[in-house]
Amino acid sequence: MEWKALFNEQYLEDTTIMDRVADGATGSEQSQHPEFWDGQGCALCEAGDYQTALQAFDKAIALDNRFCRAWNNRANALCGLKRYAEALAAYDRAVALQPDYHQAWFNRGLLLAEMMAYGNALESYARAIAIQPDPRYLHAQEDLWLKQKLIATTI
Repeated sequence: MEWKALFNEQYLEDTTIMDRVADGATGSEQSQHPEFWDGQGCALCEAGDYQTALQAFDKAIALDNRFCRAWNNRANALCGLKRYAEALAAYDRAVALQPDYHQAWFNRGLLLAEMMAYGNALESYARAIAIQPDPRYLHAQEDLWLKQKLIATTI
């Protein structure tokens, strides 16, 4: 699975927020913003350092446990570490906090597809598509639907 691709898109979004936090703030002031730690975690994920990224996301969550983007990114880092059960719980937390968070629904679907829980993955894709009909989401849903049909016909 291409977990790094998830970080690339999120990283661009988070670095913009991190830049805004950094404007006019000292180092100690920056470290009090969950957005700062979330951005640090995304940069670490981009570098492939998932364990240290996980620590950064945990700091963001400690500062604001309702920060759904940090929960989503924490799950991405956990996927990079192949800790799938924990990742699923973090994605579940992200969508519980913000039910219209289409990227977390999509990432949850990717994980469930990786775990071969195809029905649940399709449900997550459908939730993401209902919120944001992104072509990548539609393609992933169609690809998984076809895969599921192929498996059913070979049994």
